[in-house]
Amino acid sequence: MIAMYAELKGENAAPRDFSVCEPSRAPDLLSEVLQDLRLANATYGRTELTAPWGIDIPFKEGVRFHYIVEGRCLMRSSNLPPVKMHAGDVVLLPHGTAHEIANDESSRIRPLADLGPTLIGNGTYRLAAGGGGEPTLIVCCTIGFEGPTANPLLEMLPQIIHVRRNDLRDSYITAVLDLMAQEVRAQRIGTATIMARLADIILTHIIRTWVETGEASLTGWLAAIKDPQVGRALGSIHRDPGKDWNLNALAAIAGMSRSQFSRRFNELLKASPARYLTQWRMRLATVWIRNNYMTVTEVAAQLGYESEASFSRAFKRTVGISPSFVRKPSE
Repeated sequence: MIAMYAELKGENAAPRDFSVCEPSRAPDLLSEVLQDLRLANATYGRTELTAPWGIDIPFKEGVRFHYIVEGRCLMRSSNLPPVKMHAGDVVLLPHGTAHEIANDESSRIRPLADLGPTLIGNGTYRLAAGGGGEPTLIVCCTIGFEGPTANPLLEMLPQIIHVRRNDLRDSYITAVLDLMAQEVRAQRIGTATIMARLADIILTHIIRTWVETGEASLTGWLAAIKDPQVGRALGSIHRDPGKDWNLNALAAIAGMSRSQFSRRFNELLKASPARYLTQWRMRLATVWIRNNYMTVTEVAAQLGYESEASFSRAFKRTVGISPSFVRKPSE
């Protein structure tokens, strides 16, 4: 999928048959999906606060990210317990959840818009507020990812992921956070671009760690891609969505009988293999058409449909609208 997007964008990409893994190892779909989390847009904010302070932050599309560089704060959101954060902590809100942050429980909460964030560049802002007491410095980013491969993974994440500095086991991600802290303090030329790239790295690492350490609670798509048998078949669907897949072929890839594979696939994904294949094709088609990567005729051919008409019927049946209503107007 990486090569497919690179080709569509005219970017150079390494050949897909190159691998540093042992040839006998099964393909790792999770790694491929993590590699395909392509940064589409990002906003970055330097938030300087002094106690007492409290901010009501509305919902925003994308993955939200707060890194406490200095000080401490309390985060609250509806239907979730409060989260206490200290210097070095990171919190992700994978679904752009509305929330409040404050220096403590008793602080007055004010809407973000009323505090007057100052735009200092394209997608970059600075916010300074508070009563002059204990200081807190926070890096705030909102990141949007391009491509349908991000969606199944992001949709599975909880509303909040809190990572404490003391719980970080990988020294390199600690070094990345330290670099982010240096950048936000220095405010040098190009800081916004660097901050977005660093946030991208940190987000991907935290998502990977959450998946790796959440074995017991994984369900649905995440459980399926980590299943040693169903995961192989699911990976084949993702890598070659235009192939004329049938139950026999997918069961053979999984090394299971047709009935065993069908039952296990349904248990994990709550959909038949045929239904999942159609849903994945339409997810891809939506992105390709919306972003003008291909014409509808080219998408139909890429996804294995005999004609544009047959593809359009399947698209409308699955998505609810015709492909022509998805495409963005040309700029």
